[in-house]
Amino acid sequence: MPTDVLLARFVRELAPLGTRAVWAHGSLAGGDYQEGRSDLDLVAVLREPPRLKTVRKVATAHRRLRAEPLAGRLHCSYVAPATLDDPERPHLTWAHGRLMRRPVTPVTRRELHDFGRVLSGEAPAGLLPEVPDAELRGFVVRDQRDYWRPAVDRARLWRQDIWVDLGLLTFARATVTLREGRLVTKREALGELRELGAPEEVVADIERRRYPDTAPGTDPAPGAATAGGPDRAPGTGTAPAPADDHRLTVRAELTRAYLGPAIDALVATYG
Repeated sequence: MPTDVLLARFVRELAPLGTRAVWAHGSLAGGDYQEGRSDLDLVAVLREPPRLKTVRKVATAHRRLRAEPLAGRLHCSYVAPATLDDPERPHLTWAHGRLMRRPVTPVTRRELHDFGRVLSGEAPAGLLPEVPDAELRGFVVRDQRDYWRPAVDRARLWRQDIWVDLGLLTFARATVTLREGRLVTKREALGELRELGAPEEVVADIERRRYPDTAPGTDPAPGAATAGGPDRAPGTGTAPAPADDHRLTVRAELTRAYLGPAIDALVATYG
């Protein structure tokens, strides 16, 4: 399996850094992973905060993997025990083919504690602070209010598969977390969307494209769009064919008409 080969090589590439642990979270750990579609979301624990020399070694390690299948989907944050207390602190991260800094969020931290997969070294329980329920809820509300709700007003975004998929699925997952205090996968969130009254036409479209093995029909709808991009950093995709244009417009309108008021209600209830 290309995923296993890539992960094994990645752990070997990081060995010279003296990592204490390498963990997987997200779909790779939660049982919803689809090879070739899902990202490989990882966290590497270093012995001390990375200095310039370490940053260069991290970049070199990732660039060595570029020829490997799926390497473009491998994202990894580099943390140290001394810097893990603050969930808002940005950490060195390789994602989308470059280095950046971003936090290891409360959702990621809870995933690691609940079902994180240990690829090497110590388990999360021994290194990562627990996530209080209030902290998790607060993050989820802010993410819906401050990131997704403003995005709903940017109409052009919602002609892309990735925005429709993640906007609705993230909302459903947020609803379950706020209502029940637990995390669910994207696949589980599809069923929740139906219970929440999301437009069936749009939910079926997501299911058909993302989970053709379980969707009622496995063939794409006529003129189905295939534009996409990585989670939380969607690309522009390719311009739709003229016959596709109306379908994309209708789907975008249905999604935005549902999601805007739904997020407002969620935030009003739990914010």
